[in-house]
Amino acid sequence: MDQRTLIGVLTPSSNTVLEPLTSAMVYGLDNVSAHFGRFRVTEISTSDISNAQFKVEAQLAAADLLADAKVGSIVWSGTSASWLGFEKDEQMCAAITARTGVPAGTAVLAINDLFKRSGAKTFGLVSPYITEIQDKIVANYASVGLTCVAERHLSETRNFDFSLFSEEVIERMIREVAAKGPDAITIMCTNMRGARLAPRLEAELGIPIFDSTAAAVWTGMRQAGDKPERVKGWGRTFGL
Repeated sequence: MDQRTLIGVLTPSSNTVLEPLTSAMVYGLDNVSAHFGRFRVTEISTSDISNAQFKVEAQLAAADLLADAKVGSIVWSGTSASWLGFEKDEQMCAAITARTGVPAGTAVLAINDLFKRSGAKTFGLVSPYITEIQDKIVANYASVGLTCVAERHLSETRNFDFSLFSEEVIERMIREVAAKGPDAITIMCTNMRGARLAPRLEAELGIPIFDSTAAAVWTGMRQAGDKPERVKGWGRTFGL
């Protein structure tokens, strides 16, 4: 039988961007496919209701169903740990693997790894989030020695509405943070349509751009024992 790379992707319920982008990234790769499981996420804020969306029980229930498909990895394609704390994703990955036996990863932990691999000490941050969330992200990265030299955010709380911002809006934000000369830029949200912009803007600006959805695919390939460099045309992420 052919060896297949099956990537299981945990998806926020109101996200409409990451599934088509993830599938596009692996399209054309022999025997590679992405498979999605949702759990409820509708609002991003600092409220208790918002934070409760990311309790590990919901993630584990979705992971259980993905494991039925014999996936080679399970990846949380969401960015909640960027403001709730990186340890949240580390604990979730350990819990998923302990429960299902499947290697696990996340978009945020992948971005952290990509920062290290690229040698970045400073970064630019692009997101759709409110100021309070953005400040928490900046503080979490400062705690691990990464300095945010420029940030732009869109002050939106409804997760579905993140998908409504155009590529033109996201490109403007990227250019504005790039003007401050960061070592790298991250698009911190898997429901923003930034992934297709990365290759062109990286070539023009000379700065690596780590999109959250692309980072999730990168780690999903690695966790499943495949080579992410096989993904072509989606930027520097896949060459690191």
